[in-house]
Amino acid sequence: MNIKQRTIKKEVSVSGVGLHTGQPVTLTFKPAPENHGYKFKRIDLPNSPIIDADVDNVTDTSRGTTITQNGASVSTVEHVLAALVGTDIDNTLIELDGPETPILDGSSILFIEALERVGFEEQGAYREYYYIPHNIHYSEPDRKVEMVAMPLDDYRFTCMIDYNSPILGSQHAAITTLSEFKKEIASCRTFCFLHELEMLLKHNLIKGGDLNNAIVVVDKEVSKDELRHLARLFHRQDIDVAREGILNNTALRYQNEPARHKLLDMIGDLALVGTPLRGHIMAARPGHAANVAFAKKIKAQIKKEKSKKHLHIYNPNSPPIYDTVQIMNILPHRPPMLLIDKIIELSKTHVIGVKNATMNEPFFVGHFPDAPVMPGVLQIEAMAQTGGILVLNTVPDPENYLTFFLRIDNARFKEKVLPGDTIIFRCDLMAPIRRGIAQMKGVGMVGEKVVVEAELMALISKKEDKES
Repeated sequence: MNIKQRTIKKEVSVSGVGLHTGQPVTLTFKPAPENHGYKFKRIDLPNSPIIDADVDNVTDTSRGTTITQNGASVSTVEHVLAALVGTDIDNTLIELDGPETPILDGSSILFIEALERVGFEEQGAYREYYYIPHNIHYSEPDRKVEMVAMPLDDYRFTCMIDYNSPILGSQHAAITTLSEFKKEIASCRTFCFLHELEMLLKHNLIKGGDLNNAIVVVDKEVSKDELRHLARLFHRQDIDVAREGILNNTALRYQNEPARHKLLDMIGDLALVGTPLRGHIMAARPGHAANVAFAKKIKAQIKKEKSKKHLHIYNPNSPPIYDTVQIMNILPHRPPMLLIDKIIELSKTHVIGVKNATMNEPFFVGHFPDAPVMPGVLQIEAMAQTGGILVLNTVPDPENYLTFFLRIDNARFKEKVLPGDTIIFRCDLMAPIRRGIAQMKGVGMVGEKVVVEAELMALISKKEDKES
């Protein structure tokens, strides 16, 4: 599906209190560039650390989802992330002046309304969906949790909860497409049982909790004294038990509002996969811990498939797009700094090159005697030269241009490269080239193993004319 990524037109803030700290907090959504994704920024801390909304950064799921990175944490991220997914936003920076997001009314609707006030902006890069290829299962037999992602050319959710409670009972909720999220799911508030509320209050764990931001299910007999005590805690004149068994006089927004909120949480937690999904998600008795474990399983499947995607079966008998001599007509590099031997695939958005690492390479002499290993920095250089062919292919006279490194991000070296290895490098553009700046994702493989990967940024610059 050729759908463009999008962000918001301008920044917008919402303020409230944190559910657990009870402290005032302001959250600001800011526009972000293509392929940025969702990132949180703690502006109240020194150096304003950034936390990627990534399932691998989850550190707690006990009373909401907490993510931690660079020495900073953000709690209760699921309602914010569900609002972003539900409004089809791909890229935003979320600034916070506290350790948790504002609870607001306990749902996602006020976040959505804030985002809609500033509007959305289409970006140049295309959204890359992950289509569930086959059934992906997750289960916790002891808690009777069952989750499955099934192939579907849309994003659909079905959720069932069952707390073995005569008040709450068994409930179901579903949406057939993500466009239904705002109307059917976004306004559904978080909930807890009265016995849980009393425990949390006793241990001072929900300083920002209020009967306006949560549904409290009364699952036991409650005396008048208990109700008066709770009224004092929540600064109310009186509290009663509504006919539906809910501890306040606020009407349920939907008869199955708890099940709908669990569905909301699932959407927010699965946003931590980091890739827009297409599939039918079905869950029985989900919770944050199960959602996160399921998200990790989906992310692992995506990573596995990406590795296979980059696997290229190299046939040395096939004629290359460019041989070594032709590469030297494009790149200014010369031996011993020419580190790519062939280009075997080339399009407007990707390139595949080959490097044969033989014992004759001069770097093997000193790196290391008796244990020769190709230096990681030269693996990155070979990857960059491969990418250089890709970006110079966008100009009509590549011999008159040079490419210069601007940045290397997320470089990882996963296996040693030894004499006799053949490295297959693949570089893909992460966004259209603008103002001569190219961003690429590069992967180097020996056989079926990824040996190196990195994100590269380079500048195409025309050679200066030499004075005669």
